[in-house]
Amino acid sequence: MKKIFCLALLLSALSLQTIPAQPNPPPLRSFTAPGQAPDTSVLTKFNLDFPGGTPEDLVAAIQKATGKPINAIVPEQYANTKLPPLKMNSVNVSELFNALQMASAKIETYVTSFNGPYQSYNQKSTSYGFKTDGRPTDESIWYFYVDKVPETPNTAKASEKVCRFYNLAPYLENGLKVDDITTAVQTGWKMIGEKSPPEISFHKDTKLLIAVGDPEKLKTIDAVLQALKPDTSVNPILRSLMEKRQSEVKTND
Repeated sequence: MKKIFCLALLLSALSLQTIPAQPNPPPLRSFTAPGQAPDTSVLTKFNLDFPGGTPEDLVAAIQKATGKPINAIVPEQYANTKLPPLKMNSVNVSELFNALQMASAKIETYVTSFNGPYQSYNQKSTSYGFKTDGRPTDESIWYFYVDKVPETPNTAKASEKVCRFYNLAPYLENGLKVDDITTAVQTGWKMIGEKSPPEISFHKDTKLLIAVGDPEKLKTIDAVLQALKPDTSVNPILRSLMEKRQSEVKTND
């Protein structure tokens, strides 16, 4: 009996040694399902109080708030885009730029073509903001974009500058001075709030007033010269002014 019991213990020990050790289970991996927003939890959080300004102003404000540099490209043609004030708490750049893009989105109507008195219209979704490719990180490269309505042919033509010449000799011979005429023209532009008026220059040898600018804006010069047209029979005020000028010229001589 004692021999049988010892044999049973020996067989049990041998069977335990032949059981292979179980490997450790592989670690679980996180993943982003298709169509699901990327995980931005690794991005730096910050608070931002931006008073408004250009895209470059916003980039500088974010760098100051995070204490880190941000890779951003702002094309020259969009550098003066006006951005609204932004006040954010505990956000990252991805959340901030997504909010900026959604806040700027709108539907705009624009003219596509002209056919006599009739116009064709279309609508387009417009927006602006910063974009990046791939999953956003603190090292991502962001680029500023502006998606706007296309420019109509008539609008493009109207924005072209032209050069025109105005003969001031008849006005000067009737006692007016160059400053009288140019001051009247510039006052007209100022009163209508023109921020980028045409450039004007007087050529003494030919007595020509040279003007360069938008054709619509140059109409102010035509209006001033028409109003100052030397027709003393129907304009007693102009007649009195010219007589005064002529008297001053004779006195100086």
